Amino acid sequence: MTPTPPGFERWIADAEARHLRDMTPTEVGRALRALSSTYVERRARLAGRGAFDTAGKRAAYALYYAPRRYQTLTHILGALGAATGPLGIVDVGCGTGAAGAAWAVHAGAGATLSACDSHPWAVEETRATLQAFGLKGDVRRGAIGGGRGLRPWADNNSGAQARAVMLSYMVNELGDDDRADLLPALLAAASRGARVLLVEPLSRKTSPWWSRWADAVVAAGGRADEWRVTLDLAPITARLGHAARLDAAGATARTLYL
Repeated sequence: MTPTPPGFERWIADAEARHLRDMTPTEVGRALRALSSTYVERRARLAGRGAFDTAGKRAAYALYYAPRRYQTLTHILGALGAATGPLGIVDVGCGTGAAGAAWAVHAGAGATLSACDSHPWAVEETRATLQAFGLKGDVRRGAIGGGRGLRPWADNNSGAQARAVMLSYMVNELGDDDRADLLPALLAAASRGARVLLVEPLSRKTSPWWSRWADAVVAAGGRADEWRVTLDLAPITARLGHAARLDAAGATARTLYL
């Protein structure tokens, strides 16, 4: 089971207070069922950030998917022996900033987080994540397309810190052209010394391109892994998962790490 890292309970309490101010857990549970259906059956809507198109879905994402993502990444980063120290971490397509925050906490003192997302709610939610965990960094709204969209975020991380690029559950939402442009950009960033971590669902249906990417990453000296993790859920996350009849405590993922 993954441990509860410092700042996690404060982050969840803050999110719960904000998102349940005008909604009940029952209402959020219904929205979670709709959001889960979007991820499974209507994935075409995700490219336009359809996961964030109602207050209920935003609350469900913040209180269910985000904490599970944070805890899953905490486990993965530790198992990978991912880079630590004064990293400048770039979280592309950050959502609530859960994945980037997990790496920044894992990295320890001196780490900073620069995050970007195309959705204004995600930008504000990531700012709240940074504050809850006491992390230094900045969050900006911008395009998160292929390699050309990545470069402003990966290349403009100022200072002498080593760079780390996080792409969490977002490459599967890109169009084919953007995705084709992204792979060589990530390999080039790694060749210049950046650490690159890509996280995606375990389902092959969502990522038919995965084998080709994994071959390219392994050929460049990286690694490809699959993960099954048991999470120590926050009470609100467990409650919502039960209401939506989801296996909230069981998490799976696949990663590419350079």
